[in-house]
Amino acid sequence: MSEPVRGLKARNYVLIWLGIFVALIILMVVLRGVLLPFVIGMAVAYFLDPVADRLERWGLSRALATTLLTIAFLIVVFLAIAFLLPVLQRQLVAFLGNLPGYFQSIKEWAQPAIESWMSKLEPDEVKRVEEAVGAFSGRAIQYVLGLVDNIWAGGMALVGFLGFLFITPVVTFYLLRDWDSLLKRIDGWLPKRHADTIRQQARQIDETLAGFVRGQGMVCLILSAYYGAGLSIAGLEFGLVVGVAAGIISFVPYVGSVGGLAVGLGLALLQFDEAWRIGVVAAIFAIGQVMEGTVLTPKLVGDRVRLHPVWVIFAVLAGGSLFGFVGMLVSLPVAAVIGVLVRFGISHYLTSPLYHGAEETEGQPPAGPPAGPTTT
Repeated sequence: MSEPVRGLKARNYVLIWLGIFVALIILMVVLRGVLLPFVIGMAVAYFLDPVADRLERWGLSRALATTLLTIAFLIVVFLAIAFLLPVLQRQLVAFLGNLPGYFQSIKEWAQPAIESWMSKLEPDEVKRVEEAVGAFSGRAIQYVLGLVDNIWAGGMALVGFLGFLFITPVVTFYLLRDWDSLLKRIDGWLPKRHADTIRQQARQIDETLAGFVRGQGMVCLILSAYYGAGLSIAGLEFGLVVGVAAGIISFVPYVGSVGGLAVGLGLALLQFDEAWRIGVVAAIFAIGQVMEGTVLTPKLVGDRVRLHPVWVIFAVLAGGSLFGFVGMLVSLPVAAVIGVLVRFGISHYLTSPLYHGAEETEGQPPAGPPAGPTTT
């Protein structure tokens, strides 16, 4: 095949994949209001597929294994709703109700320092500072109210909640039952010439996604239980809400532990007079961070993910900004896929004439890529 024809076919492949990528983005933008149950159902099916495969090896049929796993998933969800959700709701409502008192306590604590600083300013400067603080407070309140409104509209509205309860189990059941057959059908659509390369990259993507969806998901659940139970036993008001939130957000590196520590210490300073009780709250987060870094992440996630923390944080913020709550859910899997594809592209670039120069490849094969993995 001549070089122009080969180049034309390669260009056509690139255009086809770009077209598919653009079409998926358009669909996400248009349908993001109804995608949440399907995204969660797909994630649960992917999470439970290895368990279903193991049950099959033990002699159960795929349909029976899928039915048992779906029922177990529903039982866990309804138990969480029946026992955990009311407690979280009460603590969250009480926390929001106590916010004015917390602000007043902070104001009284900082008042002497503020008055001392203000006494050194001219009257015009004092007026400008007061106007700036008032404007900032108004914008902050509007931002918080807008954030709560977006969360309610995006994921906690009644229709969305009912959709999660009734649509997600159905999606999970059918995807889990037909998972292997769907993969086999997609495998049959692969172009014969590039099938082995695509399968190899798909295996790497699966390992990376397993690190996120299965490994990191288990880490977040364990940390949520640990932080929630630890802060509640320590006697911290709203400790369950703070702990569960810190554990869930732990899929973003350092954000969960640092944010939970900041909120937990702030509440402890307002609630406790004894320094040792404040130290207990700090120790709970310190132990959790050590446990996450030395035990949970190495055992459950390992080095399969290989995504830089800055890239993970950017992916979550970009997904949430572009597609809302659904975008935040799919941002990490998409970032993992992009990371695998970028590493594949870089490895080919490092063995190509574009990197080595055409004159080096005429009489000898190009040198291999440098040792060591490329981290995206």
